[in-house]
Amino acid sequence: MSDYSFITKELIGSQKKCLRLANYLSATQLYLKENFLLEVELEKAHIKKRILGHWGTVPGLNFIYSNLNILIKRHNQEMMVVIGSGHGSPAILSNMFLDGTLGEFYPEYKVGKQGIGNLIRNFSWPGGFPSHASPKSPGIILEGGELGYSLATAYGAAFDNKELIVACIIGDGESETGTLSASWYSNKFLNPQKDGAVLPVLHINKHKISGPTIYGTMSDKELMNLFKGYGYEPIIVQEENIYEDSLKVFEYAFQKIKQIQKEFRGDNLDQDETAGGESSEKNLKENIEAFKQKPVWPVILLKSKKGWTGPKELDGTMVEDSFRSHGIPLEDPVEDEEQFKLLEEWLGSYKVHELLTEDFRPIEEIKGLLPEGELRPGMNKHANNLVSQPLKLPEIGDYELEISGSKKASSMTELSKYLRDVIKNNPNIFRIMSPDESESNKLQSLFDVTGRTYVWPVPGASENISRDGRMMELLSENVLQAWLQGYILTGRHGVYISYEAFMMIIASMVDQYSKFLKQAKSVGWRKPLPSMNFIITSTGWRQDHNGYSHQNPGFISSVLNDYSESIDVHFPPDANSLLLTCEEALKSRDKINIIITGKRELPQYITMENFKEQMRSGISIWEGVGNVKSVGTEEILENQKEDDIPDIVFAATGDYSTLESISAIKILKRLVPEMRTRFVSISELSCFGIGDRRGLNFNGDNLKRILTDSKPVIYSYHGYPQDIKSLIFGHSFAGRISIHGYSEKGTTTTPFDMQVQNDCDRFHLALEAVMKVSETNEKVREKRKQVEYYINSLLEKHAKVIIETGEDIEEIRNFEKYF
Repeated sequence: MSDYSFITKELIGSQKKCLRLANYLSATQLYLKENFLLEVELEKAHIKKRILGHWGTVPGLNFIYSNLNILIKRHNQEMMVVIGSGHGSPAILSNMFLDGTLGEFYPEYKVGKQGIGNLIRNFSWPGGFPSHASPKSPGIILEGGELGYSLATAYGAAFDNKELIVACIIGDGESETGTLSASWYSNKFLNPQKDGAVLPVLHINKHKISGPTIYGTMSDKELMNLFKGYGYEPIIVQEENIYEDSLKVFEYAFQKIKQIQKEFRGDNLDQDETAGGESSEKNLKENIEAFKQKPVWPVILLKSKKGWTGPKELDGTMVEDSFRSHGIPLEDPVEDEEQFKLLEEWLGSYKVHELLTEDFRPIEEIKGLLPEGELRPGMNKHANNLVSQPLKLPEIGDYELEISGSKKASSMTELSKYLRDVIKNNPNIFRIMSPDESESNKLQSLFDVTGRTYVWPVPGASENISRDGRMMELLSENVLQAWLQGYILTGRHGVYISYEAFMMIIASMVDQYSKFLKQAKSVGWRKPLPSMNFIITSTGWRQDHNGYSHQNPGFISSVLNDYSESIDVHFPPDANSLLLTCEEALKSRDKINIIITGKRELPQYITMENFKEQMRSGISIWEGVGNVKSVGTEEILENQKEDDIPDIVFAATGDYSTLESISAIKILKRLVPEMRTRFVSISELSCFGIGDRRGLNFNGDNLKRILTDSKPVIYSYHGYPQDIKSLIFGHSFAGRISIHGYSEKGTTTTPFDMQVQNDCDRFHLALEAVMKVSETNEKVREKRKQVEYYINSLLEKHAKVIIETGEDIEEIRNFEKYF
């Protein structure tokens, strides 16, 4: 299949020289602050005071880069490179410098003597490049600080990028993470017909920070069996004869990828686009036949010494080929004379002057191996987000629900209809991630136009399976998140839909992405990215059937703690508001949108026109819910009459919180009509000064006018009360707000009992209102004992009935009949 005649002694000789130069640049980035090319004898004054970074993985990365460059140039192949070991940044920067990529973005890093000096001095230096890969580096879509996400991110980048190959360099230490271990299953979701390809290169250098890696302890036979079991064709490159063997293996892997794509594409004829005729029918039959088989993609298992070409020993102890080379192999060359001599010998061993021309550019032998133009990995148009297209969104008004007295609807069911048409309008740039929860989360409408992505043959009873489906289902939240990151960071669009309780599984990943996004926005040449959108449903308030393990709103707290301008947290109270919120999220750029919504049928409250007004600030007084009048939310409320000033304000964030707050007001209207109430819907926490609306004429004074100057506020919140306490800290009204939220009380119980256990139900809210208002309103004070007795009797009845019958009391199941 493969022709290896291109592999000559001259090519290998040139590759070795290229590696010497890349390794020299990488090593000196760690150590030198001047005398960058050793033009004079090395002195301790030339060494950085703070030696920061990692060496162990770097030589192996440089070696893999050189093989990929040869492959790219030989075949003019568009290729992205995703590197899991982000601490190998010196290798990334060295290769981008040598092929001229860095100089394209930063003139101070143009190839030449001054550029070499800037590269070396500015690594892990204030104002320079950090110790790990970062968005400041072109071609980078993964920082690789928190390990485990490289392979799934690479697959995400390859989805729907038909001509792209994504080379993914995976560390054997990284491979021990749960996310990476599950990521190997991504090959079963990659459609050879319409997706690109991923070439995993597992770099086995046998050691982590202070111990052996698991793969480093496995025999070749065990490694082969493992990856064959995953469904790959593993090819091992041993340390002996590594240069020639690697050139053969990388070429073979490339040809294998092309062979698979040819077989499954039917000579580049898409099955869905077949247009009749004998030739077309023949290709179609071959194409269908190919899909009865399992595509077996190659994976390269490359073994090399950790810290290869670095110091062999220190004080009689192994450094090269041991864990001691993981970080800085010579930690104190300024104070330790032996270390200084070893450093001098190490850097001198590369003979850098043999590798540069008189004007300090790579010699022709090296330059001839490097890709040019857009084929350079750092110039890849997908990695640098140069091909992103906006979504073609359906007309949102077509999905509006009419608001009538007792109308109920499932917000997720209505959203499913909208997302169905988003998929229909954008068949190649939009995907939905969902960990085996699409049916549970009311997304059935999606299956009108798409299916669950899966390429391998499936059991006969399987439903809604499609090799080109837009629904990505895998029971690994981490892998789904990495897929989404790879997809979005290459310019496409997506939504992640999941149970609320299990979003904490990816909280750290979202935090890492938030950091990437924050840094990327400060890089002038980086273009705005499609936003990352999460729809969190199956919330804790209706996990009464699954119980305590499924009740956890902690993800909301986690993202709020980031206090990032890139994160917006939305709580649409009904279907119309959810539809508008989703539309806004899909239109936005450079955001992380968190949308929390229930999936059960609930009352519908607000028209799209009215909610559009509320979306301007994330907060609004709802007229007609309370029993006092008020002027518009953004107008000054100074000219109100006494009767228009409420005794108490109910505020709510979240659909179930809204239901209970409005129900509490209804109870009070019946039992204590003399109490003046106002209801305030807070649908976006940005109104407290976070997210992208913090500068929108909505300050503490405006909040104070909505929540009144002095009246008590009972705030029913979807998540942990501490979220709101942190957000309102320092506001003048903070002391008069009583916050009800989830307080870690739950079990398998009735829907309403979940509210009761956490003191978030309508009865407890009404009781508190009576208690607070009776202090200032004499008419309410006169009825206080009577009202308290009645409501407490309902709570006692509730506690008894749910145990006897397993159902909520009649006064809840038929609430409108009683209140």
